[in-house]
Amino acid sequence: MNKIIFATGNAGKMKEIREILQDMNMEILSMKEAGIEADIIEDGKTFEENAMIKAKEIAKYLAEEKQIPLVLGSATPDMNTYHKAVNGEIELLELTKRANQMELPEVKIVDLRQELAHGNKSMISTELKAEIEENIKNKKQTILFLNRRGFSTFIMCRDCGYTAKCKNCNITLTYHLKENKLKCHYCGYETKAITVCPECGSKNIRYFGTGTQKLEEQIKTLFPQASTIRMDIDTVTKKNSHEEILNKFKKEGIDILIGTQMVVKGHDFPNVTLVGVIAADSSLNIDDYRAHERTFQTLTQVAGRAGRGKDKGKVIIQTYNPDAFCIQYAKKQDYKVFYNTEIMLRKQLRYPPFCDIILVGISSENKNEIVNVSNKIYDDIKEKIKQEDLKILLYKPVPAPIDRIKNKFRWRIIVKCKLDEKITKSLKHTIEKVEKEIKNTKYETRIIVDVNPSNML
Repeated sequence: MNKIIFATGNAGKMKEIREILQDMNMEILSMKEAGIEADIIEDGKTFEENAMIKAKEIAKYLAEEKQIPLVLGSATPDMNTYHKAVNGEIELLELTKRANQMELPEVKIVDLRQELAHGNKSMISTELKAEIEENIKNKKQTILFLNRRGFSTFIMCRDCGYTAKCKNCNITLTYHLKENKLKCHYCGYETKAITVCPECGSKNIRYFGTGTQKLEEQIKTLFPQASTIRMDIDTVTKKNSHEEILNKFKKEGIDILIGTQMVVKGHDFPNVTLVGVIAADSSLNIDDYRAHERTFQTLTQVAGRAGRGKDKGKVIIQTYNPDAFCIQYAKKQDYKVFYNTEIMLRKQLRYPPFCDIILVGISSENKNEIVNVSNKIYDDIKEKIKQEDLKILLYKPVPAPIDRIKNKFRWRIIVKCKLDEKITKSLKHTIEKVEKEIKNTKYETRIIVDVNPSNML
């Protein structure tokens, strides 16, 4: 009997999974039931990213344990994995054509700066609007991708500058139109939307930024004759809702599907001939060395949803950074050229795969405590470097890009090195020593060490 192993220890979740898959004649196992003891760090930004992290780690574990081949398949491979393939550490197998032998879609880049200069303040560029209209007329389907949910990304008072923030996290609240609420996408906190500034009493409240809800409203206004459907975290809360939305889009011939990361990979809609990327910059300007890689991957993957049937596809990428090399190479859908450019940058800047990045994350409910613990770890590592002549590049502790989540302050220390047994042992000893020292303090302080983290935030 074939087996499926799920990366979870949640008994309730496993029960539900078994009910769903009961007709497949397969053995359904949790990690524990399969005898897998792996401490997997879920540092992805989305549920999907964390699912991929866990699936990949378990696949690696099983391949090593059972001495069986592990196949990693992607049109946009992870840079580190592809580097190993190029250097002969793992075998490289290439598919040079699409499965249906169709040619790749035509990709165009729209400079949103020019759109603004010509008075278009809409989320939809003039060119994308014309293409959507043409698609509707020809009874073809369109996918619009925007990797932000909600209606507005933040609310600000235009008189005093007040912004609505989460009470538990140092992050702005996102406005959700349907519920008329402000929500935190990190801890789940929500509150009623405001019409009056709590700081100065002004009614001059402005909603800035955009999300999938706002995009949906604008699309309905621009194309009242078209049918639309939206897929994001807010619309897939019920059991089987994810599958229901996709089936409805495909079977009922819905004109426009609006979605976040959920619509990017693994979907095959033969009647989709147009894909619009609303804001290609959303993943570009973040504090993560993988920003270019992730932007290229996302744009290439979402572009691949167009033209999978008999008709050629078209892709419109809207951006404020049209000259960014990752966007230009995504336009050409040329992974190898992107890889060659990005790998040179990583070598110059000492990023993986040419070195390892160890992120020491510290979280605490007390602000002073986290500063003290962070400095303690830094000083101890610095001393170890001197004592043992370790080849380590050590950066001073600083607050994390999002420095408070769920009422816990967050700091980090970054270490760059080529990990070996000596360095691993030394760093482990240092962290364990500090953990013992803070064990009996009155504050709950946690230290997490992540090697080459998938998320630097």
